[in-house]
Amino acid sequence: MNLREELRDRILIADGAMGTLLYSYGTDQCFEELNVSQAEHIQKIHSAYIEAGANVIQTNTYGGNYLKLERYGLQDHVKEINSAAVRNAKLAADAADKGTHILGTIGGIRSIRPQSIELEEIKRTFREQLYCLLLEGVDGLLLETYYDLEELSTVVDIARQATDLPIIAQVSLQEIGVLQDGTPVANALKQLEELGADGVGINCRQGPFHMLRSLESVPLPKHAFLSSYPNASLPSYAEGSLQYNNNAEYFGECARSFQAQGVRLLGGCCGTTPDHIRAFSEALEGAAPITEKKVETPEPKIEVKSKSLDLPEPLSSIVSRRPSVIVELDPPKKLNTDAFMKGAKVLTEAGADAITLADNSLASPRVSNESLGHLIKQESGARPLVHITCRDRNLIGLQSHLMGLHTLGLHDLLAVTGDPTKVGDFPGATSVYDVSSFELIEMISQLNNGVSMSGKDLGEKTSFSIGAAFNPHVRSVERAVLRMEKKIAAGADYFMSQPVFSQEKLLEVYEHTKHIEKPLYIGLMPLTGSRNAEFLHHEVPGIKLSDEVRERMAKVSDDKEKSAKEGIAITKSLIDAALEMFNGIYLITPFMRYEVTAELTRYANEQAAKRAGGITNVSNIIQ
Repeated sequence: MNLREELRDRILIADGAMGTLLYSYGTDQCFEELNVSQAEHIQKIHSAYIEAGANVIQTNTYGGNYLKLERYGLQDHVKEINSAAVRNAKLAADAADKGTHILGTIGGIRSIRPQSIELEEIKRTFREQLYCLLLEGVDGLLLETYYDLEELSTVVDIARQATDLPIIAQVSLQEIGVLQDGTPVANALKQLEELGADGVGINCRQGPFHMLRSLESVPLPKHAFLSSYPNASLPSYAEGSLQYNNNAEYFGECARSFQAQGVRLLGGCCGTTPDHIRAFSEALEGAAPITEKKVETPEPKIEVKSKSLDLPEPLSSIVSRRPSVIVELDPPKKLNTDAFMKGAKVLTEAGADAITLADNSLASPRVSNESLGHLIKQESGARPLVHITCRDRNLIGLQSHLMGLHTLGLHDLLAVTGDPTKVGDFPGATSVYDVSSFELIEMISQLNNGVSMSGKDLGEKTSFSIGAAFNPHVRSVERAVLRMEKKIAAGADYFMSQPVFSQEKLLEVYEHTKHIEKPLYIGLMPLTGSRNAEFLHHEVPGIKLSDEVRERMAKVSDDKEKSAKEGIAITKSLIDAALEMFNGIYLITPFMRYEVTAELTRYANEQAAKRAGGITNVSNIIQ
């Protein structure tokens, strides 16, 4: 009897974790490569699960694809590793002679970072691994640990077109009953069933308690069967490793509850061992699958609007309808904030629409921009625009930080990747980068819908206006514009550019971005001297100066006062040119010299007023 037929008639027991056992035995390397170098060891683990009562085992190929094997320099061994994995499973099944079914396993790639891998790349690497498994004659496919529904739906469709074998498709949840984008698990499983999956279910991340609660909202599929592979427990961290409870008896106690939820394929994920599978097998011996299940219809979700009722007009709206000036004032490296607070007040009085606060710029610790943003808003009426980097906080810290900003009423954000720690005061510190700037933008957008990055309902929506960075100082401005478009798709409302130091560059940026619907604040930074110019040009990532500007600063390098005036003069000429093409001016204050950017703010506003009649022909500004 084949796997599909058996699932119609009875509950099948699947195996448990492979990696957990290998790790516990002292193997801490590429687990999939062990299919080749330690084949007998892998076969023994398969045999242990079969002996424990598993009717279905999976190949040791969860990470056996090009992208994951590339981390170990094994990307050219995809076929060898996957073929060996199927052979190992078959040898163990044949030796047991119990009619054990073998599923070829393919794990999710995107994990909790939906934007981390392009879909086309996922398709290519999935097809390669899929065909390797199919050629070796597996009994079915297990697509497991997919956090991203788009990815899983895509690969299910590919697999269904490639084979008539049974396909088990499983999502992973961080919260009870919902995927990380807020999709109800019942809706996700229905979508997978409609794409042709024979089994749909949940695996990993949750133990039996939470997984059972997630299954309570899932009706019995019309044409497919439910599967469930819970983790052993919530892991603890001790002695440098993740550890799970040895709670096999508890698994046996939960087995009938999984039966009651309609599960027909029941196995284990992280932390589970043959003891856990034996407990499932013994508890469900002779048990028949249910054919009817009552699912309580959840109460309609109440649409929750943003709590704030007196939100200021978004910067993206302001700069779309009139010229706007924002000014960056870097938080201090020392604890005395008097000069900073005075500068914020001066800049606000000069007419800055917002004071932008970098997030530990150049990877050097500074007073928290969150606290300073709150203070300047209270004390000087300034509008804070808080930068957020991906460098310093993991996903937990990022969401907590964003929730704190919302609570403080700080709604204007700039999402950036952040300079690597190697350039800062602590070069040995860890750069986190759990997410990229694209995913951070997507995360903030999801909070604006009242949903956390894990899919949890936050009870109310945030009201963040999302700024994104644009770097015109790259070899291909076209590629930089493509990044802008990708950020818009993720949820960006407006852009702020790296500082520009020539009218030629301004015109180039204009020509390449004039089709972009989202507004752009052009970055301008007054130079303080020739050494400052040379440092920026040669050593600061993302900044390039024209030869003309460097020569002008070099001519007055022996006079500080003339250098400062020349820097201001250059910036004023750039403001004149920029206002012919853009509504947004983004001034960057050098070395806390806020009097300079205050003067430039007043100048920009005055020039904007003179140009109130409209934008002139930009082709005439370069002579």
